[in-house]
Amino acid sequence: MKKNLTWRWLLIGAVTVAAVVMMWPPKEKINLGLDLKGGIHLVLQVNTEDALRAEVDAAMERVRAELTSKGAPPAGAQRMEDGRGFILKMSPGADPKVVDQVVEDRLLDFNVSRGVNIEATLKPEVARTIRDMAVRQGLETIRNRIDQFGVAEPVIQRQGIEGDRIVVQLPGVDDPGRVKDLIRATAFLEIKPVISVAPTREALLAAYGGAVPDDAEVVVGDVEDLEGRVTGREYFLLKRVSVITGRDLRNARRSQDRYNQPAVSFFLTPDGGSKFEDYTRNHIGERMAIVLDNRVRSAPVIRGQIRDEGIIEGSFTVQQAEDLALVLRAGALPASITYLEERTVGPSLGRESVIRGLRAGLVGMALVVAFMLLYYRGAGINANLALILNAVILLGAMAALKATLTLPGIAGIILTIGMAVDANVLIFERIREELGLGKTVRSAVELGFSRAFGTIIDSNLTTLIAALFLFQFGTGPIKGFAVTLSLGILISMFTAVFTSRTLFETILARKGRAQTLSI
Repeated sequence: MKKNLTWRWLLIGAVTVAAVVMMWPPKEKINLGLDLKGGIHLVLQVNTEDALRAEVDAAMERVRAELTSKGAPPAGAQRMEDGRGFILKMSPGADPKVVDQVVEDRLLDFNVSRGVNIEATLKPEVARTIRDMAVRQGLETIRNRIDQFGVAEPVIQRQGIEGDRIVVQLPGVDDPGRVKDLIRATAFLEIKPVISVAPTREALLAAYGGAVPDDAEVVVGDVEDLEGRVTGREYFLLKRVSVITGRDLRNARRSQDRYNQPAVSFFLTPDGGSKFEDYTRNHIGERMAIVLDNRVRSAPVIRGQIRDEGIIEGSFTVQQAEDLALVLRAGALPASITYLEERTVGPSLGRESVIRGLRAGLVGMALVVAFMLLYYRGAGINANLALILNAVILLGAMAALKATLTLPGIAGIILTIGMAVDANVLIFERIREELGLGKTVRSAVELGFSRAFGTIIDSNLTTLIAALFLFQFGTGPIKGFAVTLSLGILISMFTAVFTSRTLFETILARKGRAQTLSI
């Protein structure tokens, strides 16, 4: 018996020491959530229509380019007003067989109707997939940006199973404006051939009858003086098809331009570098535009062959250059976003919530401790020691798992205290029944623990299943409640059953044949 008790106490001691080490000091090891630490709460909506339009534009350009390369260029190409499809106006002399072959090969995701013109509309299931992927990609991109920004324990998750909203909670943020700008920035980089440049849109399109050619687009850029001040605008006629895009980026970092002003250097993937090298080798002396978020940042002349790196110049501050490099590294958002809700929690409110939560927890624990001592006398000391050990191990487990403590999480801890005592109450009442039936103290304790164990398992298991559902489908605060409740239930099985029984058996082993039990 003594050997059995020795290894039990060694296990209890090891678990307790490990918990204390993991959670000490609590201010550094326990992550506080938004409602306790202060910060910003945002609800964003991904404008999935942008992703649909981008997909339609890409398909339209692919078909137009292939038809042109095969000698059947369309007379015009135009996206439909709803953004779900496009219309190709075919030239009278186009070979129908070539047109049919290109349409069959390139428009598998579209419902196509043929007549004088070709109308292609995205299939509903494809549109649904594109919307879903836009939200998923937006979620991942925002997460990457926030991670690089350095916010500790952010909550970034989709609202609903198929919704287009994203919930972002950033504890401890002291510059919410900068974070909002960082999230909102699309930062989609494109390098495009320059056809012509003019000070006004009218002058730019004069040579084309006032209309933009089908394979081109007009993009605006700022004219800056030597000190970086904007003094006017330039209008660029650019090729619609990019030489490279942000998808070809391998890395980006803040650097300096030739005037030692902040700039952003970018580095390309092997495939992107190969494309860039081929283009620059064949177009020396021509201009190319570096377009960021549909605005020309610079339009340098190609002086020689460039392979896998370049630089974006502009009137950046050091922080703006850092943020732009960060956004480029994290990837471009697939669609624009809209802020639906913004809520800021100040640090003072967070501290007040912590104080009130701790006060409620301490008062609740004090009342439970007092009740157990008054009602169960000596046995109540056993339950209270197990209860204190439960709280210590729970905080240690939260620190080890890097879980975030929220105000609902504190409620979960308080509920766990009640459930841990509930297990002791079941055991103690069962022991009382066995003593009332004339059993010896040792036999009553053994039967009390073994016969109450099934009931404890049933009650805790059903609560644990509910907590797991809350964790799976709940948002930030609900997840905080579910985490502390789940951990507390599992730990209470160790403290209320294993530890409490070990205490009883140790006391009885010292008393020998005990005749009474203070319960």
